[in-house]
Amino acid sequence: MSELLVTADGPVLRVVFNRPAQHNALTWAMWDGLYDACERADTDPETKLLVLSGAGGRAFVAGTDISQFGEFTGGEDGIAYERKVQRIIDRLERVRVPTLAVVEGYCVGGGLVVAAACDLRLAVPGARFGAPIARTLGNCLSMNTYSLLVHHLGPARTLDMLLRARMYSAEEAHAAGFVAELCEPDDLAARRAEVEERLLSHAPLSMWAAKEAVRRLRVANLPDGDDIVATVFGSDDFHAAVPAFLAKEQVTWQGR
Repeated sequence: MSELLVTADGPVLRVVFNRPAQHNALTWAMWDGLYDACERADTDPETKLLVLSGAGGRAFVAGTDISQFGEFTGGEDGIAYERKVQRIIDRLERVRVPTLAVVEGYCVGGGLVVAAACDLRLAVPGARFGAPIARTLGNCLSMNTYSLLVHHLGPARTLDMLLRARMYSAEEAHAAGFVAELCEPDDLAARRAEVEERLLSHAPLSMWAAKEAVRRLRVANLPDGDDIVATVFGSDDFHAAVPAFLAKEQVTWQGR
């Protein structure tokens, strides 16, 4: 079965991250498939709404598949990776129709970024949000991703989440405004249908204008951060942490 399921459900294009045994961790093919789904949403005149979710109920997306980082040899690999992710996240953020992330379970790392690039987020109380890289891989995020998190959470919550490697509960994410609405698991399907119906009933150009205006405000003064990415992804700490993470071993951080 495909790792990424993309199906048209009337005016709704549904994207399901489909690696439940791996908590829907993203492979390169899944990242590319997400980009293609965004293209489809914008080129199919029948599509009025894009909805993203994860299979299995235990995770929306638990980051990028860590095994793929084993191929990295230096900071330039980190820059290339972050540019690839930014291209796809930027494409998701630019989709002309409304985008909705439906979150059950873990929404971590790359999954947090995907959810942040959507317009609205619906979650169940058991959902968890974070990017605990300070205690796992010792890598960093792109400047665009830092901007997304600060845009949604503010600088204080963003630093709290990243420096303490905190996983925010669904209730905390809702209180911060990141999650638009919480609903119980048994009510999720019905509530999602209600949200979809409301979005489908609204003026498409009004919604596009709101989306695009907010996006332009966010990226208006986005600085370059390649030097940050190259430093961290090229570090001894990162290259020691990847195999240690896969082997479930503890890393002793050196700060170099």
